[in-house]
Amino acid sequence: MSIMSEPSASGRFGSFGGRYVPETLVPACEELEAAFREAWAEPAFRAELDGLLRDYAGRPSPVTEAKRLSEQLGCRVLLKREDLNHTGSHKINNVLGQALLARRMGKTRLLAETGAGQHGVATATAAALFGMECVVYMGEVDMDRQSLNVFRMRLLGAEVRPALSGSRTLKDAVNEAMRDWVGTVENSHYCLGSALGPHPYPWMVREFHRVIGEESRAQCALLLDGGTPDVIAACVGGGSNAIGIFSGFADTDAELVGVQPAGGASIGHGSPGIVHGMVSYLLQDEWGQVEEALSISAGLDYPGVGPEHSHLEEIGRARYETVTDAEVVDAFLLLSRTEGIIPALEPAHAIAWMSRERASLEGQTVLVCLSGRGDKDVAQMMDVLGADVSTGRGR
Repeated sequence: MSIMSEPSASGRFGSFGGRYVPETLVPACEELEAAFREAWAEPAFRAELDGLLRDYAGRPSPVTEAKRLSEQLGCRVLLKREDLNHTGSHKINNVLGQALLARRMGKTRLLAETGAGQHGVATATAAALFGMECVVYMGEVDMDRQSLNVFRMRLLGAEVRPALSGSRTLKDAVNEAMRDWVGTVENSHYCLGSALGPHPYPWMVREFHRVIGEESRAQCALLLDGGTPDVIAACVGGGSNAIGIFSGFADTDAELVGVQPAGGASIGHGSPGIVHGMVSYLLQDEWGQVEEALSISAGLDYPGVGPEHSHLEEIGRARYETVTDAEVVDAFLLLSRTEGIIPALEPAHAIAWMSRERASLEGQTVLVCLSGRGDKDVAQMMDVLGADVSTGRGR
């Protein structure tokens, strides 16, 4: 099996993946897999999705050459501008695909989890577009730090329900969404927002985000006289934006680098375990209890990682680095001030890694997946930086 092709019949990428769900959800996962296989092989479905991505979401997103940032870092920096998509992130790619699939399956209600709120906003957007009911679960902590996105979801007609258990962040929102799905599976589709969870979600979400990698490959070929970048970098929580852009370059010599928050680095600091229906690297204690992930970014505040990322690390095709919250804040300011692009805190992790590693990257071409824009994080950054924003230092 070639790298980043279809998983095994049991939904495995090497040692990782699978389907570990309550018995009541096994038929739902099987139904979803069958529906996805049928739809993905149907030209009419692909054409309808392509049309929505073009005419509604605004694809293709451009690749921007970051000239001033490149001068400062000593390498050629290219930005894949997923922040310019409708709703402000890469999430719309996957959500439009899943919403079309849900409608095809006769579902009338979309369920979603969200951390930073971008997946929730995208799901609420698709539900409004297709006239579907929408319920989004969000950790209480994240609802506070991402209040703008909570308002946007409600403005779009979605019900936003707080996850009040555990760490009250993304992990707990996934738990609540899956509990809802168990009880409402007849009319609900769980629109999972990252390349994780039980089979077929990791594979299906990757395929819906493959457009990022395919576009980037063609755009970079034009910029680089038929060549490819030396390095592809993307932030990784669950890992959907990274798996999407990696898919376009897995068969090249480009180095694939996933950048995790230091407080949530399941690859490197975790071990294989079962969480949310899959086997993958997981932050857990010696008794197998899930440990809390900590990150300045609500979207990366997750204790596990998508199983295909675990597989790519295991076979040595990708490597996974970490950056601190302080480095992320500096990178947030760096991109804003060199390029006039305010990034979301999630892709600021990739910028932070590149900034720290500038000596080893000197002279190379680095393509960064700029997975979202920073509007949602400005209020949080006002609290972090306070009145001393001119120096880039917090209080």
